[in-house]
This record gives sequence, structure tokens and C-alpha cells, in this order.
Amino acid sequence: MDKKIYLSSPTMHGEEQKFVQEAFDTNWIAPLGPNVNEFEKEMAGYLHVGHAAALSAGTAAIHLALKLAGIKQGDIVLVSDLTFSATCNPITYEKAFPVFVDSEKDTWNMDPAALRKAFEKYPQAKAVVCVYLYGTPGKIDELMEICAEHQVPFIEDAAESLGATYKGKHTGTFGKFGIISFNGNKIITTSGGGMLLSEDEAAIQKARFLSTQARDPARHYQHSQIGYNYRMSNVVAGIGRGQLLHLEEHKALKKSIYEQYKEAFSDIKEITMNPLNPDGEANYWLSCMTIDPGCSVKPNDIMDALEAANIECRPIWKPMHLQPVFAENDFIQVQDGISVGEEIFNEGLCLPSDIKNTPEDMAKIIDIVRKCFGK
Repeated sequence: MDKKIYLSSPTMHGEEQKFVQEAFDTNWIAPLGPNVNEFEKEMAGYLHVGHAAALSAGTAAIHLALKLAGIKQGDIVLVSDLTFSATCNPITYEKAFPVFVDSEKDTWNMDPAALRKAFEKYPQAKAVVCVYLYGTPGKIDELMEICAEHQVPFIEDAAESLGATYKGKHTGTFGKFGIISFNGNKIITTSGGGMLLSEDEAAIQKARFLSTQARDPARHYQHSQIGYNYRMSNVVAGIGRGQLLHLEEHKALKKSIYEQYKEAFSDIKEITMNPLNPDGEANYWLSCMTIDPGCSVKPNDIMDALEAANIECRPIWKPMHLQPVFAENDFIQVQDGISVGEEIFNEGLCLPSDIKNTPEDMAKIIDIVRKCFGK
């Protein structure tokens, strides 16, 4: 069988083992410990944000952001439609209702015009959760302006965009809360894990409290609120500290992959690479392409050809309004009958974006895609 080429697998360097070994040597194996504290400080320093809480998953960070934003049963939360379900699931944990907001074509992220329309229909909405798809920042100024007009918190799902910037400022540091993910396929990983970001020190302290089962500061075990087992472990945080040292290196390699694909397919007019925001710098987490809908070659043809060569690729996220579990939830689009997110889903795919790909790997992937178009 051909060598397996991955979509985006973890890349370890060695420093991770040093920090993990320290956890073993000092017997800090349980949740909390020096690695957790230092990882929070180092990440906050890298992002130039006031405070960070290291958690078990990005999903946990979204859940706590919603709780800290005061989301309660029956509330409406406006959320990106073109995303992974982890963005939306925590809204339902609080028995609130996600209303899905369509994308715009310029960056594939939440459309400010659709968000305005959503507020016209749901002026009682209590929060906005915006995703930065595949590592590209959205039209953040416009989205935040709309949230400010309606006096609702702007929550950034920057799970895919760690290291990306908008007008020189890191994604995840604009809104009331930001979340990042260290899942195994992200630009850096802790195998699993996430972080909640905010300038609000009291809110982050509350997040730490809630994420450690909301145990009151009493000698005995006393709980006045419902808490969660959401804290990151000291061992996992050690992996993250080692990974953070290489984040800029990973970004540069991801960008190189995107540029190689863009150059290699520049003569195929039916192919368009995922768009970038000229007001920001993406982290290029995944390189994606769309195919002109009139073309005889379809995304499944490309995926089938790559998979036949033991090369991992993925469809674009299936929009949330098309998911059976959210069939009853509302979806807001700028123009009735035209869903930008659905078009991207139907026409696109994620290309292998593993930073360990060799020149030979990249040449093989590119050759297979080009052959699908008779090139």
C-alpha cells in the first residue's frame, strides 16, 4: 500500500517531552500544576490577551463562555452556520437555541449582512458566536460593530485560527471571550484540550472555578453551584508548552503548503483556493479548494482519487442548518434561496495540509488533482 499522507496530523519536536518529564519527575500528574499555570501565561503572552484558562477541550471553553455570558434556557444565540458541530452543541447544553447565520464569499465566515438580518428577526438574541473557518479571520470590525449596537457579547470561536491575526491583532482576543482548540489536528496540539481567553480577569477566575467542579473555598467539600470537570491536566499542558515554541514555524509551513497548491492549480480555471482576508493574516490551518459548479469534475471525484492513493482529505464542513439534529432551528441568509455556506460545502474540499509532507508528497497530491482535470 502507498505511504499514508495525512490531512493534518500532530507534529512533535522534543521540547514537549521535557515538560512532560518534569510533570512525571515532580509527580504533578493530576489536573492543575506548574505546566498548566505556565501554559496559560505563555499563551496569554503570545496572544497579547489579559487572561487564559486551560481546559479539557475547545468545546468546554465555548460552554463556559456561554455560561459566563449569562446564556440561559430559552435564549437565542446567533452562531456561524458553516462550522463543526462543536461550535453549536454547547448552546444546547444550556437549553438555549442556536440560530444559524450564513457565510459571506470573501472569507467564508459569518456574513455581517446576514447577522444584521438575524438581529432584525431576533432582537432578543443574547450572544453571537463567530467561527474563523480554516484559520482565516472574518470581517471582525463589522461583526463587532453590530454586536455593540445590540449590546450583546461577541464570542470568537478561534479553534481553527490560533496564530491568525486581523489588523495586527490575534483572533480570539477581540470579543468578550475567545476560545482556541488544541485538538490533534490543529496547528499545535496537546492531543486534546482548549483554552478560554478574555481581558476580564474575574470571568477567567470564574471559569477556573466552574471547570474544577465549582468547589467552594471551604475545608470540607461544599458546592453552591453546578460545576464541570473541564480543567486541563498538567501532563497535557506540558505538551502544549513544547508545541507553542514551534507555532510560528508551523504557520510558515502551513502557508507554504497553501502557496504550493495555489501555484500548482493556477492554470486550472475551474479551481479556486479558499479566500484570504486582506485585512488579516491567516494561519493556513487547512488549504481548501472549490470547483466551479459547471465543471464535470466534482469534489467527490478528487477525494476518491486521493483516497485511492492512501491520501487523507475531507469535505468542507456540512452547514449546521443541514444537520438532522438542528433541522428545526432557523437559518438566516442574506438572499432567500441562496446559501453561501451550502454552495461552499457542495463545491469544496479540504486538501492534505500536513506540515510533515515532503516535496515528493506534495508533488504526488498535486499530480493526482491535476490529472482529474486532464492536466
